[in-house]
Amino acid sequence: MITFDKAYFNLGYLDTLSYRETFVHRLDPRAKLIATVLFIVTVVSFPKYEVTGLLPFFLFPVLVFSLGDIPVMFILKKVLFVSSFAVFIGIFNPLLDRQTAYSAFGFSVSGGWISFFSIMLKFFLTITSGLLLIAVTSFPGICSAMQKMGMPEIFVSQLLFLYRYLFVLTEEVMRVVRARDMRSFGKKGRGITPFTSLVGTLFLRTVERAEKVYQAMLSRGFGGRLHAVKPYHFRAADAFFLAAAAVLLCLFRMYNVVGMAGRLSSGIF
Repeated sequence: MITFDKAYFNLGYLDTLSYRETFVHRLDPRAKLIATVLFIVTVVSFPKYEVTGLLPFFLFPVLVFSLGDIPVMFILKKVLFVSSFAVFIGIFNPLLDRQTAYSAFGFSVSGGWISFFSIMLKFFLTITSGLLLIAVTSFPGICSAMQKMGMPEIFVSQLLFLYRYLFVLTEEVMRVVRARDMRSFGKKGRGITPFTSLVGTLFLRTVERAEKVYQAMLSRGFGGRLHAVKPYHFRAADAFFLAAAAVLLCLFRMYNVVGMAGRLSSGIF
């Protein structure tokens, strides 16, 4: 359980990565948040049969990986772990849409397979960009940016608490599962009846833990407003980064760069 948690659910390491001192880390969180939202909206706006038009958008995560010094395999593990949801959404497309959309060298590809690959590319790009945003900004930094951009206080605080309580829930789960394993021998204690009892115990312990955390926050002066520990200032570098990202996203959305490059290369050779 501990190894599984470290391999897949070690979300706290994303915040640890945000402490690094690189060009991307030093950018204002508002600029990174707006650029990421624009990136996600642009990627999702492509039609369902578009594949080649999405390929230039891989430039964004590649640049963040390299400039932010983010470990690639750590992010890819998390993307692959949740990719089953995207597979479940698009796996029926080849069965429902069998009309031939592309044919070359005696092979034909149906529109269902093309839409399936388009869904997978969109999923990979959007989830990777979201994880990279946390890795170079930290989730509290993102909430602070949302607060400065005028988002309601209650929404920002609830979003931050939801993220923080994931760690509390994970810790309680590991404690309960560890206690069950110490009291079980072989396959005993792993049926549906012990599982339902375990879920009920987990719910009661998390509620109790939440009450203790909330009382501790009130005793330390929490009044409902979040305060950023690190001050941020929107500088010229942030404006340049945001403008460059917006221009590139518009170019990639309006023009099929891969198709243009293919036609140009075929014309030359």
